[in-house]
Amino acid sequence: MSTGPDPHEVSADDLRYLLAVARVGRLVSAAALLGVDHTTVRRRLDRLEAALGARLLDRGADGWQLTAIGRDVVERAAPLEGLVEQVVAAASGSDAVRGTVRVAAPEGFGSLFAAPALARVRVEHPGVALELVTSTRPLSLRGSGFDLAVTVGSPAGSRVTAELLTEYALRLYAAPSYLAARPAIRTPADLEGHDLVFYVDALLTVRELDLATLGLEGMRLGFGSTNVFAQLEATRAGAGIGLLHAFMGEGAAGLEPVLPRAVDVRLPFMLSTRPDSPAVDAVAIVRDALRREVAERRDELLPPR
Repeated sequence: MSTGPDPHEVSADDLRYLLAVARVGRLVSAAALLGVDHTTVRRRLDRLEAALGARLLDRGADGWQLTAIGRDVVERAAPLEGLVEQVVAAASGSDAVRGTVRVAAPEGFGSLFAAPALARVRVEHPGVALELVTSTRPLSLRGSGFDLAVTVGSPAGSRVTAELLTEYALRLYAAPSYLAARPAIRTPADLEGHDLVFYVDALLTVRELDLATLGLEGMRLGFGSTNVFAQLEATRAGAGIGLLHAFMGEGAAGLEPVLPRAVDVRLPFMLSTRPDSPAVDAVAIVRDALRREVAERRDELLPPR
């Protein structure tokens, strides 16, 4: 009768390799993180799966994804990384917080708010390594690709704990040259038929940014980009009226607000925490830094109406 996997056959070091792949999703990236070649990572994973008698990873469209058993194993093995950091700290006689924290965020918020917050964490806590991944696309919940994630609205799925980080405003802006060449815009009805600078509609899967939801379906998309900084520059160049983050558009050279009282869209940035993150203390420090950053710069996110 089978008694299941033998604990003596399961290597804690092999579990570290699984945790690395779970974090980054790719063998080559995990190998770079661990300082080995990708064939070593593959060999260690094969050995771990053989020892456990279970498949832990499947190849997906965007890298390796954890199976249901793999997710369970990672959640239970995650404290290993924290224990290693504690052992290193004890051996060095230091009680400094250590660990690696990966933050996923939209590119505008990530570049202008998360980056300076993380830079200060690095200065104050040199034992904490930080990774910032920015993207317009919604958060992937494939397992352990992040420790903290900022998203527009709550991410789908129940495996993360999400809280409101802050609201932010979207407003309309245009170049003086664009406005001067057209009839004055005095009411929302005057926006009908105007070119809009915004996201590429066909590639946008964030429900909260749908034009119909925002009440701007009368405008036509004249310039679309998945990059908010490209949207800003296209608006400056006169490609149309940009629906931009207020923290990028307010006071920006070469832009004028358009109907700021009538069109002021408020959306939530949610902060999600990976439940099995191993660097608990480091994650708490980064979480507090992000919350402090948005609190201190609230007027940029939500300018007065």
